[in-house]
Amino acid sequence: MSRGWARRIQRPLWHITGACCLVFVQPSGAGELPPPPSGMEAVSDAQLFLELVVNQMNTGRVVAVQQRGGKLLIPVTALRETGMKLPDNLGAEVDLDSLPGLHSDYDSVGQRLLLDVPPDWLPEQFIGNRQAYPRTPALSSFGALFNYDLYLNDTDDAGTYLAAWNEVRLFDSWGTLSNTGQYRRTLSGDSLNTLDNGYLRYDTTWRYSDDERMLTYEAGDVISGALPWSSSVRLGGVQFSRDFAVRPDLVTYPLPQFAGEAAVPSSVDLFINGYKSSSADLQPGPYTLTNIPFINGAGEAVVVTTDALGRQVSTTLPFYVTSSLLQQGLSDFSVAAGTLRRDYGLKDFSYGTGVTSGSLRYGVSDSFTLESHAEASDSLTLGGLGGNLRLGNFGVLNSALSQSRFDGEVGEQLSLGYQYSNQRFSFSYQRLQRHDQYADLTVIDTPYISLSRRSEQATLSLNLDRWGSLGAGYFDVRAADDSRTRLLNLSWSKPLWRNSSFYLSANREIGDSKWAVQAQLVIPFDLRGSLAISSERSKTGQSQQRVNYSRAVPTEGGVGFNLGYAKGDGADYRQADVTWRLQSVQLQAGVYGTSDAETRWADASGSLVWMDRQVFAANRIDDAFVVVSTDGFADIPVRYENQQVGQTDKNGHLLVPWSSAYYRGKYEIDPLNLPPNVRSPNVEQRIAVRRGSGYLLEFPLSRVIAASIILVDPQQRELALGAGVLHQESGTRTVVGWDGLVYLENLQAHNTLQVTLADGKTCQAQFSVDMNQNQVPLIGPLVCQ
Repeated sequence: MSRGWARRIQRPLWHITGACCLVFVQPSGAGELPPPPSGMEAVSDAQLFLELVVNQMNTGRVVAVQQRGGKLLIPVTALRETGMKLPDNLGAEVDLDSLPGLHSDYDSVGQRLLLDVPPDWLPEQFIGNRQAYPRTPALSSFGALFNYDLYLNDTDDAGTYLAAWNEVRLFDSWGTLSNTGQYRRTLSGDSLNTLDNGYLRYDTTWRYSDDERMLTYEAGDVISGALPWSSSVRLGGVQFSRDFAVRPDLVTYPLPQFAGEAAVPSSVDLFINGYKSSSADLQPGPYTLTNIPFINGAGEAVVVTTDALGRQVSTTLPFYVTSSLLQQGLSDFSVAAGTLRRDYGLKDFSYGTGVTSGSLRYGVSDSFTLESHAEASDSLTLGGLGGNLRLGNFGVLNSALSQSRFDGEVGEQLSLGYQYSNQRFSFSYQRLQRHDQYADLTVIDTPYISLSRRSEQATLSLNLDRWGSLGAGYFDVRAADDSRTRLLNLSWSKPLWRNSSFYLSANREIGDSKWAVQAQLVIPFDLRGSLAISSERSKTGQSQQRVNYSRAVPTEGGVGFNLGYAKGDGADYRQADVTWRLQSVQLQAGVYGTSDAETRWADASGSLVWMDRQVFAANRIDDAFVVVSTDGFADIPVRYENQQVGQTDKNGHLLVPWSSAYYRGKYEIDPLNLPPNVRSPNVEQRIAVRRGSGYLLEFPLSRVIAASIILVDPQQRELALGAGVLHQESGTRTVVGWDGLVYLENLQAHNTLQVTLADGKTCQAQFSVDMNQNQVPLIGPLVCQ
């Protein structure tokens, strides 16, 4: 410990009755003070109240420091309250000289105790948040939804038919019950083509999601969960699964952490691949940066710390991020049981063998995620084990081995793969090999289907900067009958001037010497449309030239179109269609084909929503939605995510059909057009809606029935200032203001006022108001009798 502070003491400090005071001693006949003591030994048993500063950081604490025999003693609790890590065997007080690594100094002018300690003595700081944004519990109100899609098709020499897809959805806090199906009717043409005539049911499912525990419960027609090396099947039964989709605020895959130490207060800047990701202030001590880098693959982080004097330290750290892993301790699973769905899309109710299926993923560490899968039926048992391993900063290796027994026959499946990506290129390889009579639930009720013996694929993409992007893919499949298909695909794309782009692709089946080639040039014309010119040549040598001119439908609604013409070795091909998107429905119509065979079609799609005893029409709603209610007040503008989406109707409602499930969206109303006597205590709310459901979002608006009344006595003189007024209907008390004016709220159709004058006398006044008024009227002069 440095004793320089002792030499800087100008006056002795004495402890008297618990207070610190200054005592000046002047010798008789002398005109100046005696010299200060040469050391702290001259000042004994002093108590100092000093401001505590640790590693140049003001803690905001004043501590009692005991000085005994030239040593400073401080309560251990005062140090631990700052978060300082100290040995457990210390007593109530500690001599600062006895702590190795600690350096102290006394600032007599500022009355501060300055401590310098190793950074690892101080509490660790976590900078950043692993949540994408604050979580908001998802909500749902009672309501119903009907989605529809009507399609009319008329083809030369093939007849006319009408298809009507529909979904009926009922929802509340207990979950969502939905049913999908299609009605089809042949209107003209071949009378034998009536196989699909009538209504066909697809799926009927009840689903409830618990976003607090991230669990989903399903019953009815479900699709079993699967891993990349297993298969899903349709079941009629139940399923219980982990559902990370209900918590979009969480990041489930491991994220890099950047750790360091700050000796003094500093600032830290994090740069990811050359772009500034975050900036924060640091207190002295160890720190860990946990900010979310929104990338996938290899990257480079640069951590720059800057102290108060402007000195900078830069550290470069490579890292690798992949969403195929789970954070350590995190689990993902699904368990399904029921009967296999047969003839899906052909029959309403057709179920077969009882089966079970289960999958599990578990984050053993931030570098390894374990996977397992099992299936069972009366004739099949299957089990498999696998995992994903991050190879440092060199990509991810995945592998899995599973074995099955089906009708007494044993088979194995081996999966092996590798993925790597960075800013410059990405590479992926996956191989699936099956031996003997391997089988899974997909072949239980379909004996005519056999699993392939082997599948292999490799893809590569390169970023060539100003030369565009290059892609290559190789696909090799050996079927159960030993037939083999090998495909090679090459592609190149390059942006040109402004938003124009050029695309070239070529593919061939290995074993065939001919290539199929396609070239396409896309030229956008601002909001007027986009022109695409392409030329194709098939592997048989046939060529075709195509030109398309299209305009996308504006997001807020309007008209879009697509015009196309193709000319090749065969007949010419042409197409034209137009889309008109309204707030309540989307209409489409078009024609395509050749001069020999032409097809005309029309389509209408949308949704009908029932909520809060009202029906709303909108474009098709596939996810969640919100109905905004303003308590019956019409023509109030509503904004969603700072964009105006419409105004409330005559009943004070507006349907917002674009809400994403579990997203914490912001909804606002604009109260500027409200009458002066209408109050809006809340004009902005953030809510999240459950998947497949809707929520009635109420903005409580209240009409205040108020009036200003001028009270006079029988001589038409205004009542004196300060007279007490009682509104008998509501019990509200107030006083008379200047000029006999009284302001009252919560009035009734007929009102009575009782006034107490200064001399103790009372009088009464009665008046009526219009309960539908939009202004605050001035009533009077009103005689108080």
